[in-house]
Amino acid sequence: MPIEEGKVHPTRSYLICATPRSGSTLLCEALTNTGVAGNPKECFESLKVSGLPRRPGEYFTSFESPEIAELLGGHSRLDNRPTATQSISNYADYLAQVLQEGTTPNGVFGAKLMWGYFDDFISNLWDIPSYREMSPPHLLSTIFPNLHYIWVTRSDKVRQAISLWKAIQTWTWREDESPTNHLNHQKRHLHFHLAAIDHLVQQIVELERACQRYFDQSAVQPYRVIYEDLAANYETVALHILQYLDIPIPDNLIFAQRRMKRQADRLSDQWVDHYHRLKRQQASAG
Repeated sequence: MPIEEGKVHPTRSYLICATPRSGSTLLCEALTNTGVAGNPKECFESLKVSGLPRRPGEYFTSFESPEIAELLGGHSRLDNRPTATQSISNYADYLAQVLQEGTTPNGVFGAKLMWGYFDDFISNLWDIPSYREMSPPHLLSTIFPNLHYIWVTRSDKVRQAISLWKAIQTWTWREDESPTNHLNHQKRHLHFHLAAIDHLVQQIVELERACQRYFDQSAVQPYRVIYEDLAANYETVALHILQYLDIPIPDNLIFAQRRMKRQADRLSDQWVDHYHRLKRQQASAG
């Protein structure tokens, strides 16, 4: 990609590898709030076939369930449809824009890479002629200078899947500290569905296995972040990552205001208890 004068270009990069509801957005906020770690966002969340993020039913394409299809059928309103994240016809320009917008003045670039879109992302990159013959690890290290990987996971996969199931039903993927962000929860009745949650647990596990395979095959040792640690030690985890990335920490560093609020609520806790109770009943029944 051509270098344009007067623009900041990255000299150090990182990708936050994640699965849905793993705490990756909170981690992005923490790193952004340092002011020296790029502007990590979810820039590559699009399916190759559509240029769009997954719609609710697309989380269940390998799991046929008329009941789930009916539950999600009411959540396909026009005002909630995702918008295209980039022009499929000119991915090189889009990538150049992402690199520019994701880089802070000190030359650090950051972005989030949801592993469920990894193959689509690589396929989009291969459409750029100069990248067509490159292996994924070589490709990413070519595009993102001095690339580091950060891998955020969540220990409690059941809570993660329940959070995802709620988000799929409401199309609400994050909540800031603002009362207006509770509207979807207030307007819609959420349905507990054991099979849907089980499917999402397995989906998360399989994505993490695929991510681990990539690291193993690429001889990459990512920096690991556990969501539960991040939630309890927000600023400390961010500072440790700055050290890992070898980013000089200003003596007067003050984190910008934290905006994200805890996504789980009383209903989440009730569903977790109900899920484990049903699984115990299934196990005892044989």
